[in-house]
Parts: sequence; C-alpha cells; structure tokens
Amino acid sequence: MTMLSVENLTARHGLLEAVRGLSFSIAKGEILALVGANGAGKTTLLRTLAGAHPVHGGSITIAGEDVTRLAAHQRVRRGIALVPEGRKMFAAMTVAENLKLGAMAGRKGDWSVERILDVFPNLRKRIGHKTGHLSGGEQQATAIGRALMSNPDILLLDEVSLGLSPAIVERVYASLDGLMRSGTTILLVEQDLSRAMAVADRVICLLEGRAVLEGRAKELTRDQVTEAYFGLNRKKNERVPA
Repeated sequence: MTMLSVENLTARHGLLEAVRGLSFSIAKGEILALVGANGAGKTTLLRTLAGAHPVHGGSITIAGEDVTRLAAHQRVRRGIALVPEGRKMFAAMTVAENLKLGAMAGRKGDWSVERILDVFPNLRKRIGHKTGHLSGGEQQATAIGRALMSNPDILLLDEVSLGLSPAIVERVYASLDGLMRSGTTILLVEQDLSRAMAVADRVICLLEGRAVLEGRAKELTRDQVTEAYFGLNRKKNERVPA
C-alpha cells in the first residue's frame, strides 16, 4: 500500500524553485532517506509535505487522499507529522506538556506518554523539566515524541543528528531502532550518508531541488551517492563543446 505519493511537486522561495518537479512514493512501513548538500531542497520538501510551506505546483497524496490544498493541522489529522529541523521546542513548557501537545490532533492510536518514555527512557527523569533546560539529545527525543503523540501514519524526520555530538546521535538512533522496525512509515532527512544508508530501505539524493539518484540503499554504493550528492555524476555526463 502506498502511504505517500508526490507528483511533479514544485515549491518556491520567491522566484527561487527549491523543489523542482519532484515525484516519488513511499510504501507503508518503508523508510526513505533524503540526502543532499545544504540548499538541495530537503527541508523545504518536508515542510511542503507537512503543509508548513505552500505548494506551487504538483500534488501530494496521503493513503490515496489528495491533501495538496489542506492546511498543516488538517494534514496532521490525515496522519502526517513533522519533526522539524532545529527541534522547535516550546522552551517554557515541560517535556510532558510538549508531548501532550502532540495528542491534540485527536487521532486514535497506540502512542502515549508512557510509550514515548519507553522508547526514550532518558526522558523519564526529565518529564517535569522545561525543555529549554534540556540537552540537545533530550530536546530531539522530545520533538520526536511530540510528533509520535499525534499517532501518525507517516513521520517526517528532518536532520535528526543536527548539532548533536556523535555519542548523543548514537543514543538517539538506538532509541529510534524499535520505531524503525515497528512498521512506521518514515521519510528521513539526514546529512550523515553512512547513517542514512544504514537505516533506510531506499535513498533519494536531491541536487538543486531535483532527484538525481534513487535506489535501494543496499544496492547503492557510498561512492555513487557521494557523486550524486555533489553533482559529480552530472558533470561527468555533461558534453564538452567541440
């Protein structure tokens, strides 16, 4: 079953096309990693899918329903949740209060505060603390937990490892391991190529808003992805004028 389908999607920042005619789909339970250099359009794509950035052209379908013109809160109710780049915590609110905000979408499901604490046990002792006083890893865990509390069918994770130490990244990904094996459909933006290729079923590499490489993670080499990441494969294929 296709959970998310994107057809000829275009998104702009003024006159700049950040996402250019992009098409792809994600099956139920699949993990798709989006990789690419800064400015490739990854964050704009996730924000557009979540309804936080306007669609200029094309369509977005969730479980067969066209949601292209729906507002962000309406898309949450259709089953899509975004963990934004930089985490975007309500710093004056506690971990518990941030988590409970995620449940306001009113979707039925198995996610609860207690289950979040089982997935991210480091939050248990911090549940009554304001998120502005948490470490980066604890904030990231809270942001993911808040999104899960909406009981999404599709989870959009933007730069999970951004600004975190290697040890904290290991801890966050270890906590996510159970989630990734639970059948949750995940679209993951990750700058760490090794990490992305290790956890994903498929990889799409974006360059200047376009998909320049797509394939099964196990069938792609790091060199192939690196060349696409920096546009080297495109340069190799360009003809040199006689």
